[in-house]
Amino acid sequence: MKHDPLADVFAIIKNTEGIGRRECTLPASKVIRGVLEVMKKKEYIGDFRFIDDGKGGHIKLKLLGRVNDCGVIKPRFSVTSREMIRWEKQFLPADGIGMLIMTTSKGIMNQKDAVKHRTGGKLLGYVY
Repeated sequence: MKHDPLADVFAIIKNTEGIGRRECTLPASKVIRGVLEVMKKKEYIGDFRFIDDGKGGHIKLKLLGRVNDCGVIKPRFSVTSREMIRWEKQFLPADGIGMLIMTTSKGIMNQKDAVKHRTGGKLLGYVY
């Protein structure tokens, strides 16, 4: 684990999917769990469970083989709901493919939910 645990999580998921494995172990935090919940809701990943080892814990994740690419967005750009299309064009391959993951005042969600709730926030990452 280096300086950005979320970037490490996306790298682990991408590399594990690339070699065809169906399970991986990730570091745990509230932000990482929130991002995994959003990915699970959109069926990019399977179930995951938190394992407390007394040091902060880790997460066991089941993969479905649906992630082609994922990554962290740095720096964490502030985005309004009206600017969302610009950021989708920059990070996603085509319209309707993939999602941006962002943190808002209403929790961690994808860009479509943020537009529906008419809220902005900071970009965390992308998945497609």
